[in-house]
Amino acid sequence: MKTYIVDSFTNEPFKGNPAGVCFPTSDISEEKMLNIAKELGLSETAFVWGSDQTNSYKIRYFSPKKEIPLCGHATLASAKVLFKINGGKQIHFITGENLDLLIARENDEIVMEFPVYQTVAIEKPDAILNALGLAAITNSVYSEKNKIILLEIDDTAILSALKPDFKALVDSYSGINGVLVTAAANNPGFDYHYRYFWPWAGTDEDPVTGGVQTFLANYWGKKLGKTKMKAYQSSNRTGIMEVELKSDKVLLKSKAVIIFEGSFVAFDQ
Repeated sequence: MKTYIVDSFTNEPFKGNPAGVCFPTSDISEEKMLNIAKELGLSETAFVWGSDQTNSYKIRYFSPKKEIPLCGHATLASAKVLFKINGGKQIHFITGENLDLLIARENDEIVMEFPVYQTVAIEKPDAILNALGLAAITNSVYSEKNKIILLEIDDTAILSALKPDFKALVDSYSGINGVLVTAAANNPGFDYHYRYFWPWAGTDEDPVTGGVQTFLANYWGKKLGKTKMKAYQSSNRTGIMEVELKSDKVLLKSKAVIIFEGSFVAFDQ
């Protein structure tokens, strides 16, 4: 089974967010997909199959802990590999939830069309703040579709310096996939910064997260009065992406670098 590792949301090797991309030649069980994701040890691994339609592919995503409905950096990674192998300018990915994701290549960049989800206000989750080491927040909302809490703070320096107690974080709240902390940018060329912690469903911290733009871009678009923005993920590996709101869609534009190509051979599909 052909397998790749691709650094997404970056144009530099060993930056951005590494994703596994696997191309099974036949059906493969969910248990084996999860085991492969555990073996690779990356925040997500995508499994991609061809479909009956030209330039259309089925895609599923697994963290080392569970299947993930939608993943931005693994989608970008999969598109990077397919465009390299097959050329062309446009493909569709059909996710496990039957979302049709339109992906386009623009020179050396890839543009992904994702859905937009709304958020609702929630009370300040004090236990989460304590686990994150946050003394105060500006706002707290919840994406029910993603099961992610968004916390806005007012200082990007505090954001980049966060060192959560991940055991306390998991114990602080139940029934969610993760917590996203964000702040308005104070550096030229960017509109907002963010970090994403998700020990409930994946790794402790996702280095660069595209899937959260389904609600984060909409959140900042309303606050800033913008439809086109540039986001910076201030994790240790860092990552950048451009986002554009178009009605009920958000477009994510960025780059990716293929750093590994090989094959899984030690199992029967």
